[in-house]
Amino acid sequence: MSLKHIAIIMDGNGRWAKKRHLPRLLGHRAGVKAVERTVRAAADFGIPYLSLYAFSTENWKRPKTEVKGLMSLFRYYINKKVQELVKEDVRLRFAGRTKELPKDIQEIIHEAENETEKGQRLQLIVCLNYGGRQEIVDAVQKLLKDGYKGKVTEETIRSYLYLPDLPDPDLIIRTSGEYRLSNFWLWEGSYSEFYFSSLLWPDFNKEALQEAILSYEKRDRRYGGIQR
Repeated sequence: MSLKHIAIIMDGNGRWAKKRHLPRLLGHRAGVKAVERTVRAAADFGIPYLSLYAFSTENWKRPKTEVKGLMSLFRYYINKKVQELVKEDVRLRFAGRTKELPKDIQEIIHEAENETEKGQRLQLIVCLNYGGRQEIVDAVQKLLKDGYKGKVTEETIRSYLYLPDLPDPDLIIRTSGEYRLSNFWLWEGSYSEFYFSSLLWPDFNKEALQEAILSYEKRDRRYGGIQR
């Protein structure tokens, strides 16, 4: 089966840190290393699209010190990695309510997208301040604001999503042994295959990604139809 888009719910940074009696923020820093490994692995495996659930609209409820630390990590690593992504021919894009992020992060995001826009080897989509329900609400609000008068179809809604040109994820991976979507790609993931890994996100690596891909390749995707 053709595998174009892998999406990952990166879960377990806090538990990884707790097991080692470390602050949660050090778990998030270790999680960034897993991101780097996974991006390289996806590119090596020839995956055209990789999306990562980095910060949800619900994550603002976390302790202020943790949120502040996460924002600092985003600032640092996005700035640090842009030129490397350009060199590796990777296009970086963002999905979510990015206009609600701190102004300087909005500027960093805008610059990063512009600098990497010619990347063709892999599109890396970072879901930042993202929520699946919120995306659908925002799409309907934009449709109403535009004064749309025609028949509303699935294609109409899709055209108003954050990244309407992005193909639906073929495979959604969640780490840490949890079995939830957690408000991730609700529209786009309607027919996605799922793979659940017991690894905490900082321990995820190329071999774990390959296992998920091999599992996907053994499946039969029928989209509600019958195999002929």
